[in-house]
Amino acid sequence: MGYWRFVVENRLFLLAGFLLTFTSSFGQTYFISLFAGQIKTAFSLTDGEWGGIYTIGTTLSAVAMIWAGALTDRFRVKNLSLVIMIMLALACVAMTLISGSTLLILVVLALRFTGQGMMSQLGAVAMSRWFVAARGRAISLASMGFALGQAILPVIFVGLLAYFDWRLLWIIAAISVLAFIPLMQFLLRQERTPQSMAETTQSLGMQGKHWTRTEMLRHPLFYALIPLVLGPSAWGTALFFQQVHLTEVKGWSLSSFVSLMPIYTSVMIAFTFITGWAVDRFGVKWIVPFQMVPFGISFLVLAYADTILMAGVGLVIFGIGQGMQGTATTAFWAVFYGTRNLGAIKAAAAALMVFGSAVGPGVTGALIDYDVDFPEQMIPIALFYFAGALLAGLGILRYQRDLPSVSA
Repeated sequence: MGYWRFVVENRLFLLAGFLLTFTSSFGQTYFISLFAGQIKTAFSLTDGEWGGIYTIGTTLSAVAMIWAGALTDRFRVKNLSLVIMIMLALACVAMTLISGSTLLILVVLALRFTGQGMMSQLGAVAMSRWFVAARGRAISLASMGFALGQAILPVIFVGLLAYFDWRLLWIIAAISVLAFIPLMQFLLRQERTPQSMAETTQSLGMQGKHWTRTEMLRHPLFYALIPLVLGPSAWGTALFFQQVHLTEVKGWSLSSFVSLMPIYTSVMIAFTFITGWAVDRFGVKWIVPFQMVPFGISFLVLAYADTILMAGVGLVIFGIGQGMQGTATTAFWAVFYGTRNLGAIKAAAAALMVFGSAVGPGVTGALIDYDVDFPEQMIPIALFYFAGALLAGLGILRYQRDLPSVSA
């Protein structure tokens, strides 16, 4: 099937996937961190204390994802998305009402669980299950929601911060989420059930079977991939979480740094589509091990960058990694472990990813409080990325022989 014919014939499902990933923006770190300065001032927090609160709330959301993520195997995306989007809107409103740091933990938990956790999970599982031969293309198209959100929301909301109180902007975020609900319900009015999709597509994993989550957790390959899942989430989250601190240390204005986001996003979009094509053409096993390398290179560039131009170079390289990672990792679980229990399997990976996004801000924030600036931390983080790439490559090389020939 031609590319444009594929898009036209599947436009409703693809647009639904796009909308799911875009709406997750309001619970993503790059959005929440825009208000870091205001939140620290309002609650009298240091970098380490704010990072600690973010870590606790995000860790709790990771625990919740282990159970809640598996719901995508049992319920329609249409029904689950309705509940989760209402919860996300309420979490945005709650940010405007709280007055204590304890309640701030609960709000972070709610934002991270509904936004980064469940909305992302719904988008990824839906695309992986609904599409088989064109899985890479479907995931890359739906991922444009992440890209668009990261490209325009920081610019829009940083601009609005100059004129409006930060709490009012969270009300605007809540209204935006609620406004998307009718469109989502319309797009998925003819959605099939997860069970029927899993049965009809018959996308088998290693050893020609559909793996359960328990079986996956007993398999060595999963543990070889932990740095690959954890690293981009932990340190990529830290990069955007600490963007206020980073710009202060480097002597850049926050608006100048944020203005680089559309460039970064454009590169991420390009490599999302390139990776989607490569996954469908060559197989996901040839893509996944290499996706960590651009992350490592980008952190080295940013560590030594002394101008906003070099910061842009670093973000461009980081965008290459993000484009590869968002598509290839999502496709990997369906290819290697099958689609019947994909919700539960992806939930375990999503919980690990969310946990990583909790560790990154907490660790980097604590080190900043001990006078280790974030640029200094970027060098060992880069080495982590390179080591993770090597470990993932060795694991996939060992177990790719167990793939069915059609998947391989």
